[in-house]
Amino acid sequence: MTIPPPAANSPHRLATEGILIGTASWTDPTLVETDSFYPSTEMTPDARLRFYAEQFPLVEIDSTYYGPPNQKTAALWAARTPPHFRFDVKAYRLLTQHPTPPASLWKDLRTSLPEELAAKPNLYARDLPTELLDEAFRRFGEGLQPLQQAGKLGILLFQLPPYVFPSRPTFSYLAKAAERLAGFSLGVEFRNSRFLDDQHRETTLGFLGEHRLSYICVDEPQGFRSSVPPIAATTGPIAEVRFHGRNALTWEARGLTPAERFRHEYSASELAEWVPKIRALGEDAHEVHLVFNNCYGDLGIRGGRLLADLLAERQ
Repeated sequence: MTIPPPAANSPHRLATEGILIGTASWTDPTLVETDSFYPSTEMTPDARLRFYAEQFPLVEIDSTYYGPPNQKTAALWAARTPPHFRFDVKAYRLLTQHPTPPASLWKDLRTSLPEELAAKPNLYARDLPTELLDEAFRRFGEGLQPLQQAGKLGILLFQLPPYVFPSRPTFSYLAKAAERLAGFSLGVEFRNSRFLDDQHRETTLGFLGEHRLSYICVDEPQGFRSSVPPIAATTGPIAEVRFHGRNALTWEARGLTPAERFRHEYSASELAEWVPKIRALGEDAHEVHLVFNNCYGDLGIRGGRLLADLLAERQ
């Protein structure tokens, strides 16, 4: 299926209303290697990003989860996109309490680790001395300064792992993260259903609102421990919905690439469920970010275009 040209749909027009639509990757091989979106499979990284930014006003950066960003790369992202383009950025896995190979750390921090930590296959935030964790947060923010200074940085996405549950230490850690990254817009995505169950929902959303942390709304398969219900709530200056697809067969499957895991083509009826919710989010937020994480081939591109058309139709 050939993607229609920008004139046939309305992502950039919606952006003027504060509704920004994009995908969670512009570089996934399953997209780059097809001929359904980019004009050529031989485009340079520079040309690909410039072309993507002509089609959508927002993109999410995933590479910063696996390794911390650096200012040189962030400056290139800023230079290759138009003035009002936004980048949402996934927080480095060490900062979101995921297992982190020591080799992915900044070299000087890695060499300064106590011997017993340096020998571990994976580190966790709880393992590090406070001063090293403080420095990791500082450097993560520092690496994104070119985007921040250009006014192109959206949400820093703190996606918590499924084994993190609602507790005093969890909320304390998130409050401290907000302090450590003061001046940035942080959003929190939960992967444990307990945060939004009847017992914890009010506490969770109240905490996020108190600390001006954006609740990341999700559309995803239901019925799993990691499933969070499709609740729309605004708790920070930016509201966001991440569309993970509804492929229950692959949701918790092991051994798949992210693109394979989230492979799902959204129908108009599925996305229409979100139209009134998105409008409600926009009443309380400065901006609404809508990110398609079903990045297998051009499925995310098509979903974004379809949702833009639905929103434009129902104004």
